[in-house]
Amino acid sequence: MWKRLLLVLIAVGAVFAWLIVRRAAPPQVPFTKVTRETLVSTLNTNGKVEPIEWTAVRAETSGAVERVHVQRGQPVSQGQLLVELSAADARAQLAAAEARISQINAELEGLRGGGRPTEQAEIESGLERARADLNIARQEYETLRRLADQKAATPAEVENARRRMEAAERQIQALERKRGALVAPADRKATEARLREAQSSAEAARLRLALSQIRAPMTGALYQFDPKPGAYLNPGDEVARIGLLGRLRVIVYVDEPELGRIAKDMPVTITWDALPGRQWKGGVERIPTQVVTLGTRQVGEVICIIENPDLSLLPGTNINAEIRSRVVEGALTIPKEALRRQRDQSGVFKLAGDRIRWQPVTLGISSVTRIQVLSGVAEGEAVALPVERPLQDNDAVTPVWP
Repeated sequence: MWKRLLLVLIAVGAVFAWLIVRRAAPPQVPFTKVTRETLVSTLNTNGKVEPIEWTAVRAETSGAVERVHVQRGQPVSQGQLLVELSAADARAQLAAAEARISQINAELEGLRGGGRPTEQAEIESGLERARADLNIARQEYETLRRLADQKAATPAEVENARRRMEAAERQIQALERKRGALVAPADRKATEARLREAQSSAEAARLRLALSQIRAPMTGALYQFDPKPGAYLNPGDEVARIGLLGRLRVIVYVDEPELGRIAKDMPVTITWDALPGRQWKGGVERIPTQVVTLGTRQVGEVICIIENPDLSLLPGTNINAEIRSRVVEGALTIPKEALRRQRDQSGVFKLAGDRIRWQPVTLGISSVTRIQVLSGVAEGEAVALPVERPLQDNDAVTPVWP
């Protein structure tokens, strides 16, 4: 019995001894080496695409959409028909006005020719008879006058012949006055006024028809367009947007603390979640002059110009942007997670034998995962990576290498 008890006591003592030794052993801490590499400092953020040159197409008259001739994303030329609105009333008005114009023009043609054809024919017939009567009366008068000289006719017969001749002349004069009075100036003016009214009505109808045909005001790509047949448009309603999409303006939102890293002409790469694997290249065109609020962020709006040769990047889309601010060849770098802050200083824990030493560092540029160290460490030195327990200067550690 006493042997079993002794064995139990020995086992318990061994456990206690192992625990004491383990507690006294230095904690395991992962380390990484300071390395020299080419470091590319990039700033990743988001932005929005818009065309450099664009125009809005708006309805200039009201009406229901009757026909749609194009679709979104299609290239269009200046003057190309995009949408037709219903214009049955305008077409009917134009047809009626053109019919009135033809009728009035015919009336004017008659007036310019001396009056209505039936009245003209009646007067001309009367003039022919009167001229024939005048010739007969003149011949009789001349004959009787010669006979009177020969004492073969009486003075009374000569006088009667003269009177018939004068009556025929008065008849001719009366018919000519009547012919001249067929077209009074007032008649022509009234007819011309009716013609102008009909022409104005036709012009108004043509204008309504022209306004019902919505055309492209410029050559470009139709990047915003969604009218449907039957939809009703009012004057001023936006129908489409047309822009030049070969080069695009991208507004990139850079957080206020990062604005000092941005300069004109820095390379920019754009990606769009809708087209994975695609990239569009460009550069910074203009840095911001003020900081604005964007949701919960304080940002500057950096203007970039992006090449879009195949027109695949569309205005209005939300994109991801990577601005390449600096490149340093042979930079001493450490992982960003190795960097610590103590007493408002940036620094690292360097491995010195089996202990760690606090070392302040001077920092340079950074990429997404690594940061440049300008002073404080040397190539090949080991720096501690994060652990759960807090570390202090001169702590003993057991190095672990990933």
